[in-house]
Amino acid sequence: MALQHGNPADLLPVHWKSQITAWFAEDTPSFDYGGFVVGDSERTATLFGKSKAILAGVPFFDEIFAQAGCTVKWHLKEGAEVDPGSKGKIAVATVTGPVRKLLLGERVALNTLSRCSAVATKSRNMEELVRKAGYKGILAGTRKTTPGFRLVEKYGMIVGGVDGHRHDLSSMIMLKDNHIWARGSITEAVKAAKSAGGFALKVEVEVDSEEGADEAIAAGADIIMLDNFDGDGLKVAARSIRQRWAAKREFLLECSGGLTSENVGTYINNDIDIISTSSIHQGVPHVDFSLKIDH
Repeated sequence: MALQHGNPADLLPVHWKSQITAWFAEDTPSFDYGGFVVGDSERTATLFGKSKAILAGVPFFDEIFAQAGCTVKWHLKEGAEVDPGSKGKIAVATVTGPVRKLLLGERVALNTLSRCSAVATKSRNMEELVRKAGYKGILAGTRKTTPGFRLVEKYGMIVGGVDGHRHDLSSMIMLKDNHIWARGSITEAVKAAKSAGGFALKVEVEVDSEEGADEAIAAGADIIMLDNFDGDGLKVAARSIRQRWAAKREFLLECSGGLTSENVGTYINNDIDIISTSSIHQGVPHVDFSLKIDH
């Protein structure tokens, strides 16, 4: 569902701007030779959107150019549809500042905006797809994000209207197959997780059978992830688990494992509370933006 009653930029933590400083250090580790060529005269550049997409990443774009000593005026709002139409491009923003600083921030800003908008676009498309198919639960991303770029990708999911799921290992205790094998059993793993996480953290357990789900529910898990079931098997398992535990325990059911826009329809059933997928942020088509100095 779309973010309600607020500016998504207000979600960002205080320290996020230091990431942009690091991006600049990576892109220009020593001298800016091209900047020397063009100099410091004040110029204006136009940001063009050249493919149909959802605009996401405005605060990152703004901060990149702020650190470069430039200002940005937006013609579209965060979360709006970018539609280049028959002209093949649409003016999305205007950036003003010293010409060498415009070019210094250009590629860092475009790469970030393109990636964030791509995640938001795929998220919005998948959200619309599952709603049209009658799904009433939660569509969520996963933690299979790019190291060092997680904040941007999770932000894109939220702008696109998808649940960001857990953001890191500290956000929720998720016990996957390796945790279970290492601890010895689902029951022992859940007990250990609850003793460390206390009342404030939910415990989620990944299972590949109804028996595993029953053990996790009995042990007190809050969320049961039915992993790598096929569509028909998922529907049978979810219905069976719901009926078996009706009025006995409260829990959420999640499904995950290889879900894409092409096959998610086969998994949709409203006995499942959460559908999670990495396809909305892994391998998404790049959104085409360009920055052109007015001349």
